[in-house]
Amino acid sequence: MASNASFSCFRTAGENTRLASCSSVNFAAFFLAMNKTPTVKAKMTLPALNVDFDTDAECRQALEELRWPDGVTCPRCQSESISRITTRKQFDCNACRYRFSVTTGTIFNDSHLPLPKWFMAIFLMCESKKGISSMQLMRMLGVSKKTAWYLNHRIRESMRIDVAEPLEGTIEVDETYIGGKPRYRVGTGSHHARKEMVLAAIQRGGEIRLQHVKKGFNKKKGQGFGNKRQFHKFIKDHAPNPARIFTDEHPAYVGIGDEDTTHETVKHAAKEYVRGDVSTNTTEGAFGLFKRSIVGSFHQISVKHLDRYLDEFEFRFNNRKNGYLFRDTITRLVTAKALPYEKLTA
Repeated sequence: MASNASFSCFRTAGENTRLASCSSVNFAAFFLAMNKTPTVKAKMTLPALNVDFDTDAECRQALEELRWPDGVTCPRCQSESISRITTRKQFDCNACRYRFSVTTGTIFNDSHLPLPKWFMAIFLMCESKKGISSMQLMRMLGVSKKTAWYLNHRIRESMRIDVAEPLEGTIEVDETYIGGKPRYRVGTGSHHARKEMVLAAIQRGGEIRLQHVKKGFNKKKGQGFGNKRQFHKFIKDHAPNPARIFTDEHPAYVGIGDEDTTHETVKHAAKEYVRGDVSTNTTEGAFGLFKRSIVGSFHQISVKHLDRYLDEFEFRFNNRKNGYLFRDTITRLVTAKALPYEKLTA
């Protein structure tokens, strides 16, 4: 290897091998040529994280590999003719003269938090089955409460799936209500007064879809149980043509079956929870896990940000068997749009 050429550090499949830091090299082509394993490996552990990503240079190299696997391109004009400004950790497009960095236009944009702390926070959120609160991140990372809260929500934003694959086969659908006990009872449906309804659809052996159903408040009747239109729209949006749908006896599910879809119910009011293979136990288990995260980790969440907590839980649940969860989450962070603090708090 020529003495005037050097590369950012990386780790091989075996022991930790570090090479010196450097300038104008296409790292993706280098790894391909040298047949090395990627920086971000499967089954990432806390000790490996502390070794592999304890410097800003190592984190930037990983982000560069994940954002531009075929080589750096200009985010403005898509040109591949790029110069590297080593003194500023930036790139200069030779076509349009646009200067940018690996974090430009991403969730990492304009963040003053060191990248190793970002990576630590991402790892903790990915590996915490019941989530991790901003207060816990504050204590573990040694940052302010505001920084930890903003960091948490930006990572959650990257976990949001805009267009998900439709659910097929056998689908379980159920609803739950999020919120504390009402301080007083108000008319019909008062059991759910001031609570927020969440609908879930899960494919047997597959993925889950969660949705916060926003409802108006009625002083006399409380928020009630939602309505048939909301329930049917949720099911049609996420499972347009399933073979079977299992629900409880809630009246809003009536009529969801058709000539291609069998609708079967269990009667929870009559203490019937399983009949043959008909049940909603999978969705009940998912709801239980989400509520344990509220009670045990977050303690309290706002209605305004409930959608983001659901996005986080859905993403982690659907990737529970994904050995590359940490890598895939970072990939989403460098491809998702920036989330300014003003927009988050608006």
